[in-house]
Amino acid sequence: MTAEDLAAYREAENGRRASAAMRAITGMPDPGATIDWQSLALPGRRLPVRVHRPVLGRGAGSADRAAALPLVLHVHGGGFVGTAVQSDWITSHLAARLPALVVSVEHRLLAPDSPLSAAADDGWDALDHLVRHAADWGIDPARTAVFGESCGGLITALAAIRARQAGLRLRAQVLVNPVTDVTGTMFDHPSATRHAHSPTLTLPQLRLFRRLAVPSGTDPRPLSPLHADDLTDLAPALVVVPNLDPVADHGRRYAERLRAAGTSARLTEFPEATHAFVSMPGVVPQAEAARAEITEFLRNALDRPGGC
Repeated sequence: MTAEDLAAYREAENGRRASAAMRAITGMPDPGATIDWQSLALPGRRLPVRVHRPVLGRGAGSADRAAALPLVLHVHGGGFVGTAVQSDWITSHLAARLPALVVSVEHRLLAPDSPLSAAADDGWDALDHLVRHAADWGIDPARTAVFGESCGGLITALAAIRARQAGLRLRAQVLVNPVTDVTGTMFDHPSATRHAHSPTLTLPQLRLFRRLAVPSGTDPRPLSPLHADDLTDLAPALVVVPNLDPVADHGRRYAERLRAAGTSARLTEFPEATHAFVSMPGVVPQAEAARAEITEFLRNALDRPGGC
């Protein structure tokens, strides 16, 4: 795929994912949350974010309306394609039901001139910006969690590691069918062979993903959470793995590594589910159960007194 082919494919696919017709597959947003686009002024760039805010006041007291909300930073999947709009079903639900401010990052997509390191910087810089400007956003920085899907799960896992290094205490991290390995061993996991031609993610797509993510000459280890040197003292994790997924073992092995490092990690597997199933509730019934578990996990973490 040439750069021109990639740009054309991305424009067409993202237009489709953001269309009203796609709601039959991606699900209807929760009416208990408002959704709008805003932008963050980050170093050298402005980054679009999709903001989901709970509709408080319907039966809520003034104290509830004035209280600072927890923050959930979300990163959508896709890697070289994708948009925050495709995740409105689950992000709006979390905003309404936790309740919390859910900010979904429209990160730079992978391209010949935009490697994974740029997307990873977008995830971390957005999180750091929101926490530092918590009062402007009406959030409680002491109740912050991160949530990512697929490539967004990788970006989220890296953000959780950078948060610990920066002294930011996250309450939780949720990783849904995450990619966690972009080294040369990325395709050596058994699930990559077993599900190489799954309906929603194929090995050729993953090979393109890796080529764009870590161009020749790039050290892939700092961008591979599975190979991180230190996974101690990270936020408790929920790792959601669909079984019919070429990167299923990425999530499984990462959960194992977190536990071995002493970081709490709950691994939940969904039989007969494919990659990106949480973004397709209209066609994959297990998405409802996954959403319920994610909501419960985050609610327990964000409502807990004190830090991690």
